[in-house]
Order: sequence, then C-alpha cells, then structure tokens
Amino acid sequence: MSKKGILLVNLGSPRSTKTEDVREYLDEFLMDEKVIDYRWFFRSLLVQGIILNTRPKKSAEAYKTVWTEEGSPLIFITERIKTKLQKIVDVPVEIGMRYAEPSIETGIRKLTDQGVTEIVLFPLYPQYAMSTTETVIDKAEDVRKKHFPDIKINYVQPFYNREIYIDCLAESIREKLPETFDALQFSYHGVPERHIFKTDPTNTCNLNDCCSRDDNPSHQFCYRHQCFKVTEQVIKKLGLPKEKVMVTFQSRLGNDKWMEPYTDTTLENLGKKGIKNLAIVCPAFVSDCLETLEEISVEGKEQFEHGGGEVYNYIPCLNDEDRWIDVVKILCEEKLHEFYLI
Repeated sequence: MSKKGILLVNLGSPRSTKTEDVREYLDEFLMDEKVIDYRWFFRSLLVQGIILNTRPKKSAEAYKTVWTEEGSPLIFITERIKTKLQKIVDVPVEIGMRYAEPSIETGIRKLTDQGVTEIVLFPLYPQYAMSTTETVIDKAEDVRKKHFPDIKINYVQPFYNREIYIDCLAESIREKLPETFDALQFSYHGVPERHIFKTDPTNTCNLNDCCSRDDNPSHQFCYRHQCFKVTEQVIKKLGLPKEKVMVTFQSRLGNDKWMEPYTDTTLENLGKKGIKNLAIVCPAFVSDCLETLEEISVEGKEQFEHGGGEVYNYIPCLNDEDRWIDVVKILCEEKLHEFYLI
C-alpha cells in the first residue's frame, strides 16, 4: 500500500558564515545552468574564474548581519513551517533545499525511510521562474531517477494567482502597514530579461503589453507577468490607489540587462520625488532571507535615506504565520488528493 508525504523545498543557504562555506554555496548556486544560463565553459569562467575569487568574502560579511543563534534565517524559518504544518496534516513532512543541505535528496530519503512512496513536493516560490521553480523540478526529477526510481512525485504549481494566497498576503501586509505612508513598494527578485524570453512558449513576449493581456498562454511561465499580477490583486484587496504603489526588481548580477525598474536606483531617487515615508515588501519570497533582511531591510533603508527619504518600513515575509501555514496545507492537500485519482 502506498504511503504519502510532503517535501517543502526552498532555495538554500551556506552552512555557516565562513568564507569557504559561502564560496561552496555560491559555487553550487551560480553554476546551475538555470541560474546563469551560459554554456558551461563561459559559466565556469565567470563563476569559478571571477565571482568566486571576489564575492564570497563580501557575501560572508552580509550573511553575518542576518545570521542568528538558530543559524540561517531561511533554514530555520522553513523548519518552523515544517513543524507547524506537521501538526495539522496526517502525513510525514520534511524539507529540502535546492542548494546545500538539507538537500532535496536528503529530504526525499528521510521520507522514503518512513515508507513514503508518493511525495507532494512544494517549491516555496509564488511565481514561476526558470531559476526557481524550474530548477527545483529538474533537480528533483534527476534525484528521483537516479536514487528513487519507484517513488512518485506530484508538484505544487506556482500559486501567485490563487485567491487563498492573495488573501493571506494582503492581510499580512495590511497588519504591518504603518498608519500613514507615501508609497508602498513591491520589490521582487530580479531575473535577466533573456530568462523571460526563454520561458515564453509563444515566442511573442516583448516585455511590454503582453504582460497585461487578459488571455496569454505564456502567462503560466512568465515571471514578470506573475509579479505584476500579484501586485495588482493585493492592492485591490488592500483598497490602495495604483498611484500609491510601485513594482521594482532587486538583486541583479553582472552586466546583463535585467528586468526594470531596479529596486536600488528607485530607492535612491524616491526622496527627490517627494516620497519621504515608504513601506516596502518582497512578495517573491515567502521566507525572510539574505535578500530581504540585509539587501532590502538594511541596504535598502540606507539607499532610501541617502536619497532624502525619512521613514522606511520593511514589511516581513509570510514566514511561519499561521494563516500562511493554512495556505500551505490546502495547496499540499490538493496534490495529495490527486494521487487518489490516478
């Protein structure tokens, strides 16, 4: 008789803030062909020949600013999600990370050791991107074929347009918004523009009006569209005027053209435009991590204030809020139920 289980998958984190551990993590992360999508020779030249000789020490210092007694925020928050979810579902729950440990293979093995043969794998990314959802599924399938050929995996799809998620995110933001603010900024993790073109099955994307069309088959794979869609639905729930909201993209790497407008340059110029009291949220993430706690909460505040801003309010991610755990439960149980229909 088959036994079911749930595997929650997040990005991952270095095992410590030591430079060598950060270098090892960055090597695995940036050498992923779905993250830096150059041919192997050029990717290796860039990552192992340049980036890993310059960036690990700086990144290690950044990780030190967010590290806690529990370790990496991303890891322990994902563990808390697992613990809370386990209390309200009747199947085993484990976690895995796309990069570093605990790996996807480790998570699957923990489930199979408990007799699990059918796994619902949940990539914890609201929007679809080749560097997030796609690489998680690719890795999980490689691991399954190599080590666990007899198990079945059912994947939770991106949930950016699910009303239960939008309600959850909107209420979380509403509770944390200051009473008065000049603007609410939605900062999403950036991707190179070419990633948008590569994932477009219609080959018609122009990074312009196609994102706003009501019926476009590329939308299920278009990260840019999905970011704007989340923003549109959330501000409708919050009852905010569009002119009080902006969408930007953070965390670009290298000299390639990434999606615009950029978060950092936007923050630097808001004060000059009369926006002195800002609230900012990062809905590409469900768990706070280096990119939210250091890049946005700390560096972003410095950029905003340097440009003449005065009051800066970072709104935390959903993390292990009970309302978010309920959404995770519903999305997982939908996929668990599908096993019964096969």
